[in-house]
Formats: sequence, C-alpha cells, structure tokens
Amino acid sequence: MKANKNLFMRKDTSAQVGIGTLIIFIAMVLVAAVAAAVLIQTSGVLQQKAQTTGKQTTEEVSSNIMVTGVSGLRSNTDGTNLSSTIDLLKVQLELNAGSGEIDLNQIVVSITDGSETNDLIYANNDKTIGAMAIFSSTSASGNLDTLLTGTSNGSQYFVLDKIRDEDQSFSQDEPVMNAGDLVIMYISTMNSSATGYDLATAEDKNLTTSGLVIEPRTDVTIHLTPEVGSSTTVNFVSPSTYGVKETLSLYP
Repeated sequence: MKANKNLFMRKDTSAQVGIGTLIIFIAMVLVAAVAAAVLIQTSGVLQQKAQTTGKQTTEEVSSNIMVTGVSGLRSNTDGTNLSSTIDLLKVQLELNAGSGEIDLNQIVVSITDGSETNDLIYANNDKTIGAMAIFSSTSASGNLDTLLTGTSNGSQYFVLDKIRDEDQSFSQDEPVMNAGDLVIMYISTMNSSATGYDLATAEDKNLTTSGLVIEPRTDVTIHLTPEVGSSTTVNFVSPSTYGVKETLSLYP
C-alpha cells in the first residue's frame, strides 16, 4: 500500500531578486567609483599645492641676504677739502647659510636719513623706470662713476661689484649671488654741499646730489627686499664727528 504524498511549492519571501536589485547594485558601484575618482583627484591637487607651498616657504625662510659691513666715503680733492657729509655707502653682502641663489637685479633697496627716503633699483633693471643711462656690462667702476655723476641717478639706482665669486655666477648684466659669493653694493648719499668735490672713483667730475644728507649723528636705515626670501634691515647712527677720515666704518 502506497503512502499518500502531499506535494507543495515552498515560498521564500526573504530574498530579493530581479532586475530592480541588479540596477540598484550597478548604481551603487558607479557612485562608489565616481566618489573614489573625486577623492583621488582632490588628493593629487592637494599634494601638488602642499609641495608648492612647502617649496615657497622653504625659500622664504632660507633665502636671506646678510649685510656684513657698511662703510662710508667722503668726497674730497686729493685727500683734502673733505666733505662734511658721507657721500657714498659701501654695503658688503653675502648669503645666509643654506640660502638659495638670489638675483640682485630684482632687489629693491630703501634708504632713509630720517627726513628723505630713496627707493633704489639695480642700475641695469629695465622693468620699472628703465635702466640707468650709459650702463656698462663690463666695468663696475664705470657704472659707479655714472651713478655719482648722472642726473638723478643717485636717487634712483644702486650699483654692484663682486669681491669673491668662485663659480663666476656674478656679472654686471646678471648679478646673481649664491653660496660663498661676496658682493659690494654702492649707494650714493651725495648732497648739494658735496657737489664739486672729487671722489676717488670719480675724479674731476661734477658729482650730483642724491637728496640724502648723512651728517654726523644721522640715523640711517637701509632696507633690502629681494624677489624671494626674507628682507633685511640695517640701522646705524653716523659718528658724532668725522675728523679727517675719508672712509668711516658705520656698521656693525
């Protein structure tokens, strides 16, 4: 005798199947892919910006010009008839340890005697007011002569000369300083009372005024602002008397 068998279909309502579920799954994958692409792109941009900012910050911190000395010259005639003022400043420059190279053609120098201020650029800088007329690409002494004798040159420009430049990075056309270099910056402080005197570097010339007057006990400030890196400020007070000295040490 055969047993009775009851046949029935099992219903499973806990699973989700069908095209709707597939669409939702594909949509989730696409959203995740787009989100991942956005995150990767954003992280790349942020990394580039961070590297650029870090490089610029390093340059700003490490690139620095040091003023190691300032001396002043008085105009004269054969060592006599000395001017009552300091008529030319010799500013000795070198780079701080770890500093990158600096283009002195782009540096701006501000100098004040307490009542007058001159903002100076390098004599071969033609980006703003134009380069100094009769600029020599080979003769530093010729450029100094032009600085002291040309009309308004002393109130607009400074000139440079190298003392030490082992790798030949410095030239009159492209005055670039790097580690180990030693450079002299000449700043005219000639005034009307000194006009007509002869300076050792500009003999028998009619020297033109710069607008500055550095008499005894004058508070002088020189501010150097390079294109890249931190600025440098030097402050000194001229001696209470100049005596018979043609050259005076002013800083440090």
